[in-house]
Amino acid sequence: MGSLSVVMSNHVFLGQGSPDVRAALVIEGDTIRAVASPEHLAHVVPEGTPVRDFGDAFICPGFHDAHQHVFHTSLFRSDLALSYAGTSEKDCVRRLREFAARHPGDGWLLGQGFRSALWDPPVPPTRASLDEAFPDRPVCMYEGDLHTLWVNTRGLAELGITDDTVPPAGGFFDRDADGHLTGVIHEAAGMYYVSKVFASLPRQGVLDAYRDYFQMSLSQGITSVCDMALCAIPGTDFVYDDIYRELLGAGQIPMRVHLYPQNVGTFERVESLQAEFRGKMVQVPGTKQFFDGISSAHTAWLHEPYANPYFPGDCGRPTVDAEVMRSYVMEAARRGIATRIHTIGDRAVSTAIDIFAEARRAYGRPRHGMNAIEHIENLTPADVEAMARIDLVASVQPQHVVIDVTQPERDLGPKRAAFMWPFASYARAGVTMAFGTDSPCVPDSAMQVLSCAVTREVPQTNQPAGGWLPQERISMPRAIDAYTRGSARLVGREHELGTLAAGKLADFVVLDTNLVTADPERIQDVATVATYVGGAPVWEA
Repeated sequence: MGSLSVVMSNHVFLGQGSPDVRAALVIEGDTIRAVASPEHLAHVVPEGTPVRDFGDAFICPGFHDAHQHVFHTSLFRSDLALSYAGTSEKDCVRRLREFAARHPGDGWLLGQGFRSALWDPPVPPTRASLDEAFPDRPVCMYEGDLHTLWVNTRGLAELGITDDTVPPAGGFFDRDADGHLTGVIHEAAGMYYVSKVFASLPRQGVLDAYRDYFQMSLSQGITSVCDMALCAIPGTDFVYDDIYRELLGAGQIPMRVHLYPQNVGTFERVESLQAEFRGKMVQVPGTKQFFDGISSAHTAWLHEPYANPYFPGDCGRPTVDAEVMRSYVMEAARRGIATRIHTIGDRAVSTAIDIFAEARRAYGRPRHGMNAIEHIENLTPADVEAMARIDLVASVQPQHVVIDVTQPERDLGPKRAAFMWPFASYARAGVTMAFGTDSPCVPDSAMQVLSCAVTREVPQTNQPAGGWLPQERISMPRAIDAYTRGSARLVGREHELGTLAAGKLADFVVLDTNLVTADPERIQDVATVATYVGGAPVWEA
């Protein structure tokens, strides 16, 4: 039993079915004991119970980012690395020079954010520009989507990469016309080698970056997160359980974290972590794998060739052989472990659905959490119906819709580009959506998640007017549901997270604007007043 308190407002989002009601949350310890009418509080709590009335502020369940890379988000928010997209290769090198001037020495210069497809001109960079600026210091720049590295000659030497080096499975090196390395490293190869760069970072600096990350998340009303593996190579997934172990032991994890280490066909690690992290703050619901890359780099796996093929028959390729992926998922299902698979291209999507359908027939549901496919950019209406039949969660990131609205048609052609990120179609079919950001591929901004889902417009500019593929826009109550209850269902915690009801954990955010009635194009201006985790205010404006 804990002490009683009350938080109330004229505008409370209890769940999608009660999106805007006048209500009081009666909190006992870390749990909501009751949801009452403010007029009847005297019949529910003793006289003298502390009451905090937020008036016309908007209260809703704490947001749950269903897909983030916490290490990378923490790192690239910190002063340990540069975060910069740039307008061109030359512009990125200029900003790296400025960063290096503030970080003298001979250690790695690390950055993230460039997207060469959006540069002017839109051509991949090479090590030559980095070599000119940094002939004696290793440099590593991560592309904004985290699928590509750009490294100088000194960096290649530090990593032990030569023209004769064979890249890890699932990755490849760019080469010039003479067969020499350009310094651009893709997919699993980039993830493997960047882990060696990260090993040089100061431990205390990384811990501080995590602490700052938690506060930044809470300041937006994000009370839960899924920390997703970022590499299919054994031992390199960037889900650093040792960091969580240290911070948890020090009582320095103020939000709920759900770890998804890699699934590479062995389960000792995930099962040992599941046994270790069983508390309310850190849990391990399942595993993650990669099935393909991204369509803008032609590494997403398609049924039919790209509209602008790099070579005849260019359909991308799987990062893991389909039969190997099947063996991973089936063994996880046999053990009752949930699996989440990165799928971008339509062939990766449909193949993953078939595998999950087989696993469902053979072993039923996972014992904890839900199976899901991640990102799911390019698919068909038949895929949506197939997902609904097996209760497969669509873990999707609304900001991805508007990274570059011209890219899908350019790479996939108008027919395939006409049905992408189909949020409204998921809703009609009864597919559970779980919203997230995939940060740092896009900003870890809660308001951008919601605004992109309901407008399908670029934040700040509100373009294209009316939204890209506007028929797939969804209502704000449905968007909030996907960003709260949907994510809670995905991690197997719908019984205690995701809605505001008696018996649920008292995790909620107080905002200065009623999201349900707000102008969708002004959602970016909404600010957090307070964030509660377990009934306690953990952040206040």
